[in-house]
Amino acid sequence: MSAQAQMRALLDQLMGTARDGDETRQRVKFTDERVCKSHLLNCCPHDILSGTRMDLGECTKIHDLALRADYEIASKERDLFFELDAVDHLESFIADCDRRTELAKKRLAETQEEISAEVAAKAEKVHELNEEIGKLLAKAEQLGAEGNVDEAQKVLQEVEKVRTRKKDAEEEYRNSMPASSFQQQKLRVCEVCSAYLGLHDNDRRLADHFGGKLHLGFIQIREKLDQLKKTVVDKQEKRNQERLKRREEREKEERMKKRTRSRSREHKRSRSRDRRRRRSRSSSRDRRRTRSRSRERRRRHRSRSRSRSRGHRHSHEQSSKHKSSRDRERSSRDRSREHDRRDINGRSDSRRADDRDMGDL
Repeated sequence: MSAQAQMRALLDQLMGTARDGDETRQRVKFTDERVCKSHLLNCCPHDILSGTRMDLGECTKIHDLALRADYEIASKERDLFFELDAVDHLESFIADCDRRTELAKKRLAETQEEISAEVAAKAEKVHELNEEIGKLLAKAEQLGAEGNVDEAQKVLQEVEKVRTRKKDAEEEYRNSMPASSFQQQKLRVCEVCSAYLGLHDNDRRLADHFGGKLHLGFIQIREKLDQLKKTVVDKQEKRNQERLKRREEREKEERMKKRTRSRSREHKRSRSRDRRRRRSRSSSRDRRRTRSRSRERRRRHRSRSRSRSRGHRHSHEQSSKHKSSRDRERSSRDRSREHDRRDINGRSDSRRADDRDMGDL
């Protein structure tokens, strides 16, 4: 890669796809399914194991440092949960590696001579010490490259201690086997990268293996997988807590709404009760008023009837009195008339008698 291409890649990694207003590069977003989510999280095995004997070649999905920069900018504002896709990808890759390791162990068990359990345990101990020496040497080289000379010297001192333990373990293993069988190379499969390790490998070979890109790449992938799993669990717990919190808030709001509704219902009921009470009071008042009015009417009617009866009686008495007086007058008149008649008749009789007397005379 030329210096210009390196600078362009560095700018893409820092500023993203929109660093120079190139619209053609913005057609593919980092959320596209064609984009490798493991690459966005910097854990794609195709990138980590490139240049090793287990180089996987180019990834079938899009790898772009600018898209990674876009993702890093967007992930600060919201959770995109791309870790789930990366976990699925890395789990499938690690499962394939573990299957290859088991197949290699079966092949070694078929090709190598069978040994007793005691001898196998001693050989396993030698392999473990070889692995410890190789890891310490790789760590010392890394510390020396970083400039931590004192720490590298301490690690080398630990390497010497492990070497003495290895000599003792090799001596025990040599004494438990015949010389012809001891000279044969006993292989072992690395549990991390499924590479073959020899029982009699020297320190340089062990350091090259445990400090090599292949072994460290598999360690990085496995550690990244564990980290992503932990991140996924934490995010899921956080998301569940947020859901529970939102649910509690909704329930609280619903309870508040129910309370307000119940209060409004109670208020309406109280208002309706008050209205009914007022109506009943007004109706009772009206009834009392009507009763009082009816009583007053009855009283008035009674008084009027009494006054009428009294007036009628008085008029009747007056009329009877008048009639009696008229009768008296009539009777007196009749009497006077009768008396007059009698007087007239008497006078006429007296006149007739006088006339008779005069006639007689």
